[in-house]
Amino acid sequence: MALKPQDVMVALKAALRPDERWTYAEMAHSLGMSASEVHAAIARLVEAKLIVEQARGEANRFSVNRAALLEFLRHGVKYAFAPQRGGVTRGVPTAHAAPPLVKKLAPSDELPPVWPSPDGSVRGESFEPLYPSAVVASKKDDQLYAGLALIDAIRGGRARERKLAEDLLEKVLAP
Repeated sequence: MALKPQDVMVALKAALRPDERWTYAEMAHSLGMSASEVHAAIARLVEAKLIVEQARGEANRFSVNRAALLEFLRHGVKYAFAPQRGGVTRGVPTAHAAPPLVKKLAPSDELPPVWPSPDGSVRGESFEPLYPSAVVASKKDDQLYAGLALIDAIRGGRARERKLAEDLLEKVLAP
């Protein structure tokens, strides 16, 4: 079974909230997905050994295999889910143009990468989000937004941006 982009979002959300108990419906609502998409994502993540199911019942409990997830994000995500870039558009900053990387890098004359969105406040180069609901989900959760931006820096950034993003993700995903 092959991983899908939404699986990475589900794993990241679960890793950022390790002590939270949630239902598929709650996770789905927070990520802008359907409960069936979350359920299928969990099944693929368990099969890929990126998460471990610990309990069954109304509030599902999963443990993220943080070392495996970090390894996949470092070495696989840029190949498995390479971003498509487009023209100039209005959107939400991502990768090196979003927190937490924007404060760690010197400003550039280049247009920043942005997830296309009519609600966006920045004009930049279109950068396809990992999953279409990433923009909506990021508005609800600043930690998720920062994590997805770091993943985007790995997916489409230069060597320095990727290295910084990997180091920050390692801190975020540390147990």
